Amino acid sequence: MALGTTLLFTAAVTLVAVVVTFGIARARKRYDTVDTFWGTGFAIVALAAFPFGDGPLALRLVVLALTAVWGVRLSLHLHLRNHKLPEDPRYARMRQEPLRIFTRVYLFQGLVLYFVSLPVQFAMYGTGIGVLGWLGVVVWLIGFAFETIGDDQLRRFKADPANKGKVLDTGLWRYTRHPNYFGDACVWWGLYLLACSTWPGALTILSPVAMTFTLARGTGKPMLEKGMARTRPAYAHYVERTSGFFPLPPKKVTPR
Repeated sequence: MALGTTLLFTAAVTLVAVVVTFGIARARKRYDTVDTFWGTGFAIVALAAFPFGDGPLALRLVVLALTAVWGVRLSLHLHLRNHKLPEDPRYARMRQEPLRIFTRVYLFQGLVLYFVSLPVQFAMYGTGIGVLGWLGVVVWLIGFAFETIGDDQLRRFKADPANKGKVLDTGLWRYTRHPNYFGDACVWWGLYLLACSTWPGALTILSPVAMTFTLARGTGKPMLEKGMARTRPAYAHYVERTSGFFPLPPKKVTPR
């Protein structure tokens, strides 16, 4: 199948997955189901594109495996986290407007997912792994480690009642305020490098750029930090001494 036809097919698959997820959310009466769908959606797109690519089998298997492992782990993590909590107020406020939720949340997220997944789709038509590809695997591994370890450290921290109202500033969180977001960005830069065996694949660079921008400047880091600053007095000092995104040694700041 030609790349253009594959892109149309995966677009249709993405739309169907979004509609099905919305139906599940309506049945569950939990619109935060879309958060669980996010990671799995990428795995679905990769799986849909896999059999039609004409790249070497090894390259396609690596891209599929890395995308699926990252996506399924993230979905499982978010589901286990969210089902114990009340629904996100952003979704709860739109509960009586299902059409608005579908278009502004579910459909929009599907569009973003499809755009960010372009390197994965183009990589299925690559010429091989090569030096850039292996570098991509290394970057993916670094990102996956940061995201997985960071999430686990935060989960353990929150599970201890003694830490209520405190700020996690140990482990990976000592070097970056968002090891999970940094790791997420690395995962997508790694997958992008795997697509760079061809010029069309290299031209999908805006996909990891968009993901990184969203995490660092869009709905990720800024929104989370705004809430943290309101609820945790020690967070301001943590911000002063800890890198906002890229891991760096903490600054020496005199406590106020």
